[in-house]
Amino acid sequence: MLERENCLLLIIDIQGNLFLAMHNRDSLLTNVKKLINGIRILNVPIICTEQIKIGATVPELTDLMPDVKPIVKSTFSCCGDSNFMKIIHANNRKQVILCGIEAHVCVYQTALDLLKIGYEVHLVADAVASRSPLNREVGIQRMVSAGAMISSTEMVLFELLKTADDPRAKDIFQIIK
Repeated sequence: MLERENCLLLIIDIQGNLFLAMHNRDSLLTNVKKLINGIRILNVPIICTEQIKIGATVPELTDLMPDVKPIVKSTFSCCGDSNFMKIIHANNRKQVILCGIEAHVCVYQTALDLLKIGYEVHLVADAVASRSPLNREVGIQRMVSAGAMISSTEMVLFELLKTADDPRAKDIFQIIK
């Protein structure tokens, strides 16, 4: 189970023209926005990355997290970037809630590297995309077979919330509505 004190949200490369090329990009954007809004209510840290030469993170997301400075990377796996590794280690959390693009490239390679170094990866299946549905599905299957736990936006938020008695429950219910 996800624990608020032990997890963080990692948003990978939802930027520029790459985002515009995604299959089902509207659904991706809707779910990532829900994740960001819920995660912020629950005081969970957020890390965001950008692949070089592709443009900035889409404004619909940066507007929701003005205090999060994206980590610009050249490697497909976030773990290949020394700045990313410093930041993820500094957070001292072992559960990574993973979303972004593309499911079969940067998300996939990052998931495998995080698993290899001992992180628990929670892949938010309705918050990852690729240019083609087949590549998305293959990427998800490979991550799950490597040990990532598959989840959904609502599953993550309710798992972190734990109980309807939590004072933040009403705010979370508004987000998923």
